[in-house]
Amino acid sequence: MATQKAQLVTHRLYFDDPYLTEFQASITERTCVGNHPAVVLNQTAFYATSGGQPHDTGRINGIEVLDVTVQPDGRIAHVLAAEVQQDRVQGQVDWARRFDHMQQHTGQHLLSAAGWHLWQAETVGFHLGAHSSSIDLNIDQVTADKADAAELWVNRAIWENRPVQVEMLNPAQAAKLPLRKPPPVEEAVRIVEIKGLDLTACGGTHLRKTGELGMVKITRLENRPKGIRLEFLCGLRTLADYQLKHRTITQLANSLTVGYWEVAAATDRLRQELKAARGALAAAESGLLEYQAQDLIRQAETAGDLRVVRQVYVDRDRQELNWLARRLTAEPSMVALLGTGGVKSHILLARSQDVDCDMLPLLTSALQLLGSTTGGGRPEWAQGGGPTADSRRVQQALDHVLQLLLDHQN
Repeated sequence: MATQKAQLVTHRLYFDDPYLTEFQASITERTCVGNHPAVVLNQTAFYATSGGQPHDTGRINGIEVLDVTVQPDGRIAHVLAAEVQQDRVQGQVDWARRFDHMQQHTGQHLLSAAGWHLWQAETVGFHLGAHSSSIDLNIDQVTADKADAAELWVNRAIWENRPVQVEMLNPAQAAKLPLRKPPPVEEAVRIVEIKGLDLTACGGTHLRKTGELGMVKITRLENRPKGIRLEFLCGLRTLADYQLKHRTITQLANSLTVGYWEVAAATDRLRQELKAARGALAAAESGLLEYQAQDLIRQAETAGDLRVVRQVYVDRDRQELNWLARRLTAEPSMVALLGTGGVKSHILLARSQDVDCDMLPLLTSALQLLGSTTGGGRPEWAQGGGPTADSRRVQQALDHVLQLLLDHQN
């Protein structure tokens, strides 16, 4: 479709009334964004992504709005799932998403104000995410106690149900105000005031009163290269977070048969018991491995001046093979030929320090029988593996290595 252009700047109805969800407008341009059709309207209630706040979604003449972007000349493009045939359209904003963004953005202003009033910290970044939001503060450290104090400061402002007022001022008028952060533009400035607490330039959508925020919760503090990142939840997100965590802690308490206030102590006890049990298991496993090593030593074969342990397992843990090899080669004149078959084959060849034999060429020869070249090591210790192989093929490979050792002795 040919592009139709107009020089009209889109009138932003959400500046007049952020609670407006339905409106009528005329299409002033039809274009494409990526692989999707897009339209520019003479006026819109759809918020376009800017200032850290994501775009609105909804429908235009029943067609889904995928994205809303501000063009360099001030027009707003609405990216659609399909083309709109009519020139006169009806728009409907997704109110749940809009109200959520209003809660998060107004909550951000309060948290930024708390950072300024309590710590003299400036907000240097803001991100409104799908699940949580964050602000970046130019302060070196925020302790948990300081974060709690900021939460209390913000939530008191919510309980006081302070008005949130918006006004458009020219640069001269804005320059006379004690703004928390000077505006980055030299034109008409949109000022958002939380009565008696915060005064700043902002182009986002906001609540009429702080009471509509419900509650604000700081969920994470993160050290950043140039300050602190503070993640938070507002309004319905805070309630959903509390409900999830309440269910989780209640389930844990029930499974531990303790009160929810005792979960931390009960978990710590379990951790200590698990640590002790792991220690006991490790000791038992070590004792069992020592018993197996002694049994292998007793059954060692003689190859000239050498004693050779040749043993194949099925799906045995490689750490256990390593332990057995180290224990066996602590004996004099010992060569350990160990392997495991199953899902993956593995061969480990090791010798005592007093044995004059290079394990690497022996490993290469054994792996060739398994159809593998993946292996390496040192003259006294070499190991490698191959594709799936049953224990019989691994046994044949070790038999081949033993024959090579016998040939070397002769």
